[in-house]
Amino acid sequence: MTNTDAAAAPTSNVTGASIHLDGVVKRYPGTDKPAVERLDLGIEAGHIVAFVGPSGCGKTTTLKMINRLIEPSDGRILIDGRDVTKGDPDKLRQGIGYVIQSAGLFPHWTVSKNIGAIPRVLGWDKKRIAERTEYLLDLVGLDPGVFAERLPKDMSGGQQQRVGVARALAADPPVMLMDEPFGAVDPITRVRLQDSLINIQAELGKTICIVTHDFEEATKLGDKVLILSEGGHVEQYAAPEEILANPATPFVEEFIGSGATLAQLTLLRVRDIDYDSVVTATVGERTTAVLERAHAAGATWVVVVDEQGLPLSWPSVDEIAIRDEIADYVDNRLPRVAQTSTLNDALDSMLATSQGGTLVTDGRGAAIGSLTIQSVMDVIKGQLEVARTDKQETYVEHATGPIPVVPADPESSVDG
Repeated sequence: MTNTDAAAAPTSNVTGASIHLDGVVKRYPGTDKPAVERLDLGIEAGHIVAFVGPSGCGKTTTLKMINRLIEPSDGRILIDGRDVTKGDPDKLRQGIGYVIQSAGLFPHWTVSKNIGAIPRVLGWDKKRIAERTEYLLDLVGLDPGVFAERLPKDMSGGQQQRVGVARALAADPPVMLMDEPFGAVDPITRVRLQDSLINIQAELGKTICIVTHDFEEATKLGDKVLILSEGGHVEQYAAPEEILANPATPFVEEFIGSGATLAQLTLLRVRDIDYDSVVTATVGERTTAVLERAHAAGATWVVVVDEQGLPLSWPSVDEIAIRDEIADYVDNRLPRVAQTSTLNDALDSMLATSQGGTLVTDGRGAAIGSLTIQSVMDVIKGQLEVARTDKQETYVEHATGPIPVVPADPESSVDG
């Protein structure tokens, strides 16, 4: 049985603002060449744009000029049509979310105090700040009752980064800037944070600029990808599909290089393919009722979930049959991927946990299905075969020119 009802791509209401860079230049004293030389760039409201390129290409400088952490030497930066290079930079930054690699939380402040920093500056009352904090913690997948009063040192790196995202969204800014936000966490946590960002964007529709050194991450997150070369020169600015199919310059072709095939696979998401349905059971439920559901569905295992539907473990029917009630055991190595995860993410999740499958979760982390390693490998093999065929056809066309196809004459003999 397959579950494709929820496989449609999420939609959002756009609450972001357009960004336009008009002839923006950045020259540092004592240098011969500008770090960014006359950059023109338009970013649509509600889009995620990923900035990529080699070290020294000006991607972080460009990001920081948008909120004037770095002042442009020349040119204009317009947000929602307003030139922000002429106003108070502090007020500008209060209206732009900013997330850095290490979360940058104040270590001696609780999570709730960290999230409420900008709203307090803006004069929000305590009740409004508390409500906003609770909403945002839930949005980034952290239980407010558990995490609101924790200190950063009592949290994992991934949890701290989620708080960093919540803090950036605290004052409901139309624009969010992210500088290598997931670069300091382990690969599995990185995938979950990426999926969390995609789900947050689906709900809020902000305008997000994200700097990353990882082209695969750029293709996964970006509605568009901006590839820069030295001096902030735009080599290509397009949707990931367009860049992978038609690299605009030799620089782009070399930059995406051997990662292009893998990046192609990031375009295919879990939601795009059929995945198996699962039988769920809640902690404390009578085992006999669960076994009846499992046998009726032909399932050999079930997913134990909490009150919110979040998966805790996936025991076999034989394991649960020895108890009268479903136990509250938590499997900390339980593999899971979101619908927005790529097939590469799904495969990585299984390999990292040495499992032959993975659970599929919705935007809030509730279990809605499962994938086996074989089903993922079958799809990936098909994608690779298509990529090889396309490459061979392209090579033949480039080497010899287009080859005309002559219809066969059913009356002619093989020998002629």
